[in-house]
Amino acid sequence: MPLLKINEIAAKASIPEQYVEPYGFYKAKIDSAYAETLKNRPDGKLVLVTAITPTKAGEGKTTTSIALQEGFGKLHVPSMLCLREPALGPVFGIKGGATGGGKASIGPSEDINLHFTGDMHALTSSINLISAVLDNSLFHGNPLNIDPNHVVWKRAMDMNDRSLREITIGQGGKNGVERKDGFVITVASEMMAILCLATDAEDFLARLSRIIVAYTFEGKPVTVKDLRCTHAVMKLMKEALKPNLVQTLENEPCLVHGGPFANIAHGCNSLMATKLALKMAPIVITEAGFAADLGAEKFLDIVCPEGGLHCDAVVMVATIRALKMHGGVAFESLSEENVPALKEGMANLETHLENMKKYGLPVVVAINHFASDTEAETRFVEDWCDAHGYVYSFVDGFEKGGEGATDLAKKVQMVLHTTPSHYHPLYDRHMALQAKIETICHEIYRAGEVIYAPQAEAQLKQYASMGYEDAYICMAKTPNSLTDNPKIYGAPRNFPITIREVNLSAGANFVIPLTGQIMTMPGLPTIPAAIKMEDEPW
Repeated sequence: MPLLKINEIAAKASIPEQYVEPYGFYKAKIDSAYAETLKNRPDGKLVLVTAITPTKAGEGKTTTSIALQEGFGKLHVPSMLCLREPALGPVFGIKGGATGGGKASIGPSEDINLHFTGDMHALTSSINLISAVLDNSLFHGNPLNIDPNHVVWKRAMDMNDRSLREITIGQGGKNGVERKDGFVITVASEMMAILCLATDAEDFLARLSRIIVAYTFEGKPVTVKDLRCTHAVMKLMKEALKPNLVQTLENEPCLVHGGPFANIAHGCNSLMATKLALKMAPIVITEAGFAADLGAEKFLDIVCPEGGLHCDAVVMVATIRALKMHGGVAFESLSEENVPALKEGMANLETHLENMKKYGLPVVVAINHFASDTEAETRFVEDWCDAHGYVYSFVDGFEKGGEGATDLAKKVQMVLHTTPSHYHPLYDRHMALQAKIETICHEIYRAGEVIYAPQAEAQLKQYASMGYEDAYICMAKTPNSLTDNPKIYGAPRNFPITIREVNLSAGANFVIPLTGQIMTMPGLPTIPAAIKMEDEPW
C-alpha cells in the first residue's frame, strides 16, 4: 500500500500536530516538548528483538521487528516500533540498507538509508568541530597543556574508509601541530553513544561535557568542557536530539533515532525515542544490533539500567539456513536438506536462549521462513522448541508483511500477559572492571581464559584510579562468532579470549575492551555495494 503523509501517521499515533515537524511528505521530527505532556502516563511493555550469531545466510532481525509491528497492526493491537538509523558506511559497503526487506520494510527507504533528517551529518560535524577546536588550542600556545601524543578524541566520517584509520595531521609547519591522528566511523564515536544514552537535551549536554578528549603532559584528563565548545556542539545537535517519525509499508508508526554499531558501540536506538514510545503505546518493540551476545547484552546491561527501563520479553530471531551454517554447511549448499547439520547448529540458538534466561526474561523464538526450508527441517525445529519448552513462531514477514507475522504477534502478546519478566542485569556495576569483563566473557560468550595484554591491564588500572570502577562494560568484538575469531561458527566452549586494549567513554559511562582484530573504522569489501549500484537507476 502507498505511504501516507507523515501528518496522517502522526495522527494515527495520537501525536498532536503542534509537536510534529515534517521533513518533506513522509518524515518528521517529534518536538522534545511532547514527551513532557506524557510524563504521567504509565509505561507500556518493552519487547527486545535480537538474534543468533549472524551469518552470510541472513537472519532478518530488522525485517522481523517490522513484521511484528505490522502483525500487531493486523490484530488491531496498538504498538510502537523503535529502530536505529542506518549508517552510510554499511549502506555503501557490504551490508546495504537497513530498513527491513520485502513487505516488512519502513519507508521512505532510500531517504532513511541516506541523508534522512540529517542526524548523522550533525553528529559528524559535531565530532569534527571538537577536533578542530582541540587542534586550534594546540596551535595557539596550548593553554590547556595538552600532550599531542596523548590525544584520544578522533575525527569521524559516516563512511567506511580504512585509509583514514591512522593519519598524520598538521604537516607543513603553518598547518598546526604535527601529530598522529585517525578517523572512526561516526556511529562508533562516543558522540553517537551519548546521543543514544541521554534522556533529554540537558543530560546530553552533561554527558558531552564529561567526554575526555586528551590528557595533559602530567596525565590529567582534558574534557570537551575544558575546550569550551559544548554550546557550539549543542547548536549543531539541536535538531538531531529529536526522534524521527516514519512508517512501515503497512502504515504503522515507527520511531527511528540514533544508530551506534553493536560490535564496537552499544548498538541500540536512542533512549529518548524508546522512553517516548513507552508512554505512547502499550507495547513497544525495539531492536539491538547483531546477535544477543552483543546488542542484547549491551541493551540489558547498559541501556536498561542507565535509562531505568524494564524489559518484558525477548524475541530471538533465527533461520534454518543460518542454523545449518552454524552446523558446518557451506553457504553454497544451504538449499539442500541437512537435518544433522541443523541439529548441530541449534547449539548456537540454544546458547543465546540460555543467555537471555540469565537476565530473567521470557523468550519467543522467531524463525524467518525461507522457500528452501524442508518439511523435515521445519519439523525438527518445532520438535526441538517443544522439547525445550520454548514458545516459537515461523514468520513470513518478507513475503506477506503483517499477515505473515500475526502468529508471532499473538504469541508475543500471550507471553507478555502470562509470563512475568524477572529482568535484572547480568553483573553488578560496583564490581571491579576486570570482574565485569570476565563475567560477560564467561557467562555470555562461554570463554575459558580471559587474557589481558599489558596495555589493557595498565588502562584498566588507570581508569579505576580515575574513578571509573563503576562504569559499564561495552565489549568490542566480532559479531560473526561467540569467540573473538570471526571464522569460528557454532557454539564453542572454553576458548581463550584476548583483551588487547581498553578505551574509556566517560560521557557514556562505559569502558570499551577491544578484542581480536575489531576496528572502529571499517573498510570496504572487494566489491562494495556502492559499485553494485552503478547498474541501478539513480
